[in-house]
Amino acid sequence: MAHKKNTTNLTELLLQCVTQPDPMLSMLEWLCTELMEAEVDQQLGAVKSQRTDGRSGYRCGYRPRRLDTRMGTMYLMVPKVRQGGYIPFFVTERKRSEAMLVQVVQEAFVQGVSTRKMEKLAQSLGIENLSRSQVSEMTKGLNEQVEEFRNRSLAGTAYPVLWVDALYEKVRVDGRIVSMTVLIVCSVDENGHRNIIAVEPMVEESRSTYGVLFQNLKDRGLSTPRLIISDAHSGLVSAIRESFPGASWQRCKVHFMRNILAYVPQKEKKSFAAVLKEIWLAPTADIARKRAYDVIDTYAKRFPKAVQCLEDGLEDSLAFYAFPMLDARKISSSNMLERLNREIRRRTSVVGIFPNESSYVRLVTTYLMEYAED
Repeated sequence: MAHKKNTTNLTELLLQCVTQPDPMLSMLEWLCTELMEAEVDQQLGAVKSQRTDGRSGYRCGYRPRRLDTRMGTMYLMVPKVRQGGYIPFFVTERKRSEAMLVQVVQEAFVQGVSTRKMEKLAQSLGIENLSRSQVSEMTKGLNEQVEEFRNRSLAGTAYPVLWVDALYEKVRVDGRIVSMTVLIVCSVDENGHRNIIAVEPMVEESRSTYGVLFQNLKDRGLSTPRLIISDAHSGLVSAIRESFPGASWQRCKVHFMRNILAYVPQKEKKSFAAVLKEIWLAPTADIARKRAYDVIDTYAKRFPKAVQCLEDGLEDSLAFYAFPMLDARKISSSNMLERLNREIRRRTSVVGIFPNESSYVRLVTTYLMEYAED
């Protein structure tokens, strides 16, 4: 039987889900609602408001029902049936239904939801003979919610600070296993709320690929930020300057120190690193420069290449001093992304080699939605 849906209402619902404080819980609630409607249609032998001789009963409104899940508490509107009543699947098969529902929502992010998987889910919950149109509508809804979150509008909110960092994952492309760069862009709005606004895989790191990413952010409504923090990859830096004229660029001091220490003998690294750290702990930019010049004078003969590296990148590493109203510890490096990166790797390590780049993006999106809520 055909399960007709109002397209406008579905679109509005998808938008509501991804803008809720807990989008994963909203998606779970949406899926439960869809499955209850399908189950009642099956019980009555007809969809809502359908006139047919095969109908075995009628609806009579809705009643609220609380459902506690591992994702949180939901308040569902359960359909009421005049004759014989209706008990939803999550009451009769509570523990199993919750586990299956959570699994299908998570799989929607990891590898997409196929018609076959949705049919198996329904059958495991006691809902037989779902029509292809019903299954397709649910599948479409879940996948659209994933895309809606990833491509949500950034218009109307100012993000004065961006952090940009990259991860490297093994992904299968055209039958080959390749190391793919995955760029993460984190932002903070004017109220201090942190958010992830982009997770994009790249086959290569170049000015053009970074430029495409930043243009996509601008197309979604991102205005030019005041400060962008990243490492000194030449393609990335060029794309930042071309895409966001007027924005200041802060070279991550942690990455910068690693670049400098690459020219220092292993046995000297620890002591020299301690000296370098004092530069960026200075209370003002002028004092930081003085400390840097002292290091340059003292170590020019011992570590000439390290000193040259310090001299070449010094000014870019001191850009954060122009923003005294912000926490220097947060805006002088991309370290704030390190914990996020560790959590992402903890999840991706379970998979190992991803079958394709879209599967990686969907898995990471699951955690990023949780991260955005926190």
